[in-house]
Amino acid sequence: MRKLLLSTVLSCMAFMSQADVTVMSWGGAYGTAQNEAHLKPFTEKTGIRTRMVDTDNAASPIRAMVEAGNVTVDVASIELADATRLCDEGMLEPIDPAKLPAGSDGTAAEEDFFHGGITDCAVGTDLWANIIAFDSTKFSGEAPSKAADFFDTEKFPGKRGLKKNPKAVLELALMADGIPADEVYAILETPEGRDRAFAKLDTIKKDIVWWEAGAQPPQLLADGEVLMTTAYNGRIFNAYIEEGKPFEIIWDGQIYELNTYAIPKGAPNLEEAMEFVRFATSTEGLAEQSRYISYGPPRKSSNAMEIIYKDEKTVMAPNLPSSPENRENALETSIEFWVDRDTELNERFNNWLIAN
Repeated sequence: MRKLLLSTVLSCMAFMSQADVTVMSWGGAYGTAQNEAHLKPFTEKTGIRTRMVDTDNAASPIRAMVEAGNVTVDVASIELADATRLCDEGMLEPIDPAKLPAGSDGTAAEEDFFHGGITDCAVGTDLWANIIAFDSTKFSGEAPSKAADFFDTEKFPGKRGLKKNPKAVLELALMADGIPADEVYAILETPEGRDRAFAKLDTIKKDIVWWEAGAQPPQLLADGEVLMTTAYNGRIFNAYIEEGKPFEIIWDGQIYELNTYAIPKGAPNLEEAMEFVRFATSTEGLAEQSRYISYGPPRKSSNAMEIIYKDEKTVMAPNLPSSPENRENALETSIEFWVDRDTELNERFNNWLIAN
């Protein structure tokens, strides 16, 4: 009995002595997806406890912690653009891609991840997209199917919902004007290319209903205020899966961005944090996250798996921006372009908005 008691005490002490891994994420459905797909299974496998803290955007608190020399977070879910900036500023721990797990088919991580999925200080967890959506009940005949249809108000007359921001709008305009996705930024770098994008927007300017928050596009469609709208793919997926809305997505011309896991410089539990990142960004870890939210895994091997939504019946491949069939004319947002051109193009865009 005394031996059993001692053994129990020692086991509890061993567990209590293990470091926690604190993950800072976005909260809401996104945080829930990471908690179910990454934190809970990691603890079950390793015995290392995990806890999640929510924030609107981890970049600012991470910068403040590192600058103050008081880092209380081990891993942070950060947009790729923010992770790149923080890495350049020396605020994130470097991550050796050679130490990331190979794909389930044996492919090295550096070859298995999509472009941008591995950087000096961050590893991709998922990608989300700006897409075009419509209400299928509004079309008795041919329905729109490509980016150019969004700008074709003769064939598909009606209002268009568009985000009140040049980012992902100028790119869409060029793709709708016939520029292949892989040539968009080369064209947009030139004065003539920017003129061409704004000229394309001119063709539908009088028909645009502007939106600013992600919850607005599904509501615009539901209320019949627009015939088509750009939107975040996750919002449209939730509308038709959770609410039964008759919405469909046009994947042609999708513009996607990456979210990542990064480790703040001076993380209190660096070794455990690295172990967590390797676990979560494995083929299976990334596929598992897409069971809870319609953001796509940025590994080819993950997309080759059959991923079923948490309802245990919806096949996720047609609903993910990362699926091969949805990436035929997809564009990865260029961080470098928008770092260089953000101020200039926002000013031009705002002046264009108020011009006749």
